[in-house]
Amino acid sequence: MADTAAVEGRPSRGAVLAAGLTEAAAKRERRRDLAPLKRLGPLIWAHKTDLAGALLFLLLSTSATLGLTGAARLLVDRGFAQGSAAAVNEHFLLLGAVALTLAAATAARFYFVSKLGERVVADLRKQLYAHVLTLDQAFFLRLRTGEVLSRLTADVQILEGAVGTTGSVALRNVLTLIGSTALLFVVSPRLTGLVLLIALAVIVPMLVVGRQVRSLSVRAQDRFADAIGFAGESLDALDTVQAFNRERSTAERFGQAVEAAFAVSLTRIQARAAMTAMVIALVFGGVAGVLWLGARAVVAGEMSGGALAQFVLLSVLAAGAVGALGEIWGDVQKAAGAMARISEILEARPSIAPPAQPRALPTPARGLVELHRVTFSYPGRPDLPALREVSLVVRPGETVAIVGPSGAGKTTLFRLLLRFYDPEAGAVRIDGVDLRDADPQAVRERFALVSQDGALFSTSALDNIRFGRPDATLEAVRAAAVAAEADGFLSALPGGYDAPLGERGRTLSGGQRQRLAIARALVRRAPVLLLDEATSALDAENERLVQQALETAMRGRTTLVIAHRLATVLRADRIVVMENGRVVDEGSHAELVARDGLYARLARLQFATG
Repeated sequence: MADTAAVEGRPSRGAVLAAGLTEAAAKRERRRDLAPLKRLGPLIWAHKTDLAGALLFLLLSTSATLGLTGAARLLVDRGFAQGSAAAVNEHFLLLGAVALTLAAATAARFYFVSKLGERVVADLRKQLYAHVLTLDQAFFLRLRTGEVLSRLTADVQILEGAVGTTGSVALRNVLTLIGSTALLFVVSPRLTGLVLLIALAVIVPMLVVGRQVRSLSVRAQDRFADAIGFAGESLDALDTVQAFNRERSTAERFGQAVEAAFAVSLTRIQARAAMTAMVIALVFGGVAGVLWLGARAVVAGEMSGGALAQFVLLSVLAAGAVGALGEIWGDVQKAAGAMARISEILEARPSIAPPAQPRALPTPARGLVELHRVTFSYPGRPDLPALREVSLVVRPGETVAIVGPSGAGKTTLFRLLLRFYDPEAGAVRIDGVDLRDADPQAVRERFALVSQDGALFSTSALDNIRFGRPDATLEAVRAAAVAAEADGFLSALPGGYDAPLGERGRTLSGGQRQRLAIARALVRRAPVLLLDEATSALDAENERLVQQALETAMRGRTTLVIAHRLATVLRADRIVVMENGRVVDEGSHAELVARDGLYARLARLQFATG
C-alpha cells in the first residue's frame, strides 16, 4: 500500500511486541498458580453427560482398586489360613471379579475422559479462533500472527492432555490417596500416622519445586512462540529470503530461537527430574521403614498377616499416588501456563466494538461519505498524527481519486472508513450516520475493498469470489469475473472455477490475482467501492480492459480511488491531494495542474504530463 508504518508514524512492530510480551509476562507472574485453569470450568460443564460418566467410572475404578486390597486380605486371612483349596479358590474368584470390575471401569473411564478432553479442546480452539477474528488492528501490532498461532495450536494441545489424560490421572490418584489413607487408619492408626508424616515431607518440597517448574514452562512456551513467530514471518516472505540468498542466516536465526526454547525446557526437565527423584526416595524409603515396623507387629501378634498384606498394598497405592501426583503436578503447572497465555487473548477486547444500542444505517443505501475535521494517530505514536483535521465529502455516485506522496495518509483514510480504527477527533459518517454509533459489521457491509496486494485464499476461484458475498449464485460469480476480465484465465484452469489456487493464490500471476480480487469486490454489490492501487499489478493492456470494467462497476456507486496511474485519475470526478496527513488541494486534473502545486509536481514526475 501507499502508506508505510514508518512514514505514517506507526510504532515499529518489534518495539510494540516486546512491550506487549513484557507486560504479558509480568501479568502472568502475578497470577496464582492454577487460577487460569478456572476458565476451563464452563467448557467442561457444558458437557455434563460426559463429565458425569467420567466421574462415575472414575469413582468405580478407584473403589475397585481399593477393593483389591480387601480381597487380598481375605485371601491371606481366610484362604491361606484355613489351608483349604476350596477356600483359596473362592477368594481367588473374588479377587478376579474385583479385577474384572476394575478393568471394565478403567476402560469406560478412559473413554469418557478422553472424549471430554477432546470435546473441550475443540470448543476452546473454536472459541479462541472466533475471538481472534473479532480483535482489531491494534491488537496485532502487539502480538505477531505466529505468536497467536502458537497459542492456538501448541498451547491448546497442552490443555488437551490436561483436561483428558492428566486431569483423569490426577483425580484418580487424589481419590486413591484419600481412599487408601482412610483404609490405612482402619487397618493400623499408629502406622498410618507415620505414613502421613512421610507424605508431608514429600508434598512441601513438591509444591516449592512445582512453582519453579511452572515458571520455566511458561518461559519455554514463550521462547517457542518466538521461534514460531519468526518462522511464520520468514515463510511469508520466502521469495524475498531466497532472492537475497538469506536461507542460511534465516535458518540460523530460527535455530537460535529453537535452541533458546530448548535451553529453558532442559532446565525445566532437570527441575522435574530432581523433584521426581526426591519424591521417590522419600516415599519408598519411608514406606520401607513403616513396613519394618509392621512386620515386627505381626511377629508380636499385634496384627494379622492379612492386615499387614492389606497395609502393604494400601501403602504402595498411597505412595504410588503421591509419586504420580508429583510428576503430574509439573504437567498441571505447564497447563496452567498454557491457559494463562490463551487467557491473554481471550481477555483482549477490541477497541472497535458495537455500541450498546447501535444506530441502524439508512436503507436503501445512498453511498454518502463524509469526514469532518478528522484527526488520527496510530496506537503508540500519539505525537505523530497520520491524519490532521481532514474534511472531505464524497457525494453518492461520485468518483474521487486520492493522490499524494507515500505517508500522506491515503490508506489510513480507508482504514477509518472501514472502521478498523476510530478517529481521535472529528467524525466519519456514512449516509449521515457517525460510524462510532453503528455496528462495525453493518458499516463494512456498505464497502467493497480492492487492496494493492489483492489477498487471496488457497481455496478455489469460486470460493474466493464468493468470499465477497457467500450467497452469490454461480451466474453472479461468472458475471463478476467477466467484468473483471478474469473469466478467460479462470475457465482455462484445470478444473475451471473449482480449481484450487494454492497458498495466497500463488498459482496465478500478480495481474490475475488482482483481477480475481476485483471480481470479489464486484460481486459484493456494495454502495461504496474502495480501490487502493487496484490496477497497480496489471500490464497496460489488462489495465485498459479492467478500467473499462471498473467504469461500468462504478456507475451508481460511490468510489474512492487511491491511485498514481494517470488513466484512473483522469476518469475521476474530483481529485483530492493529500500531504502530511492533510488535504492540501482538490479539483479536476486540469485545475490542479494549472495551479502548479503538489499535484502538478506529482503529475510531472509520475504522469509525464509536462
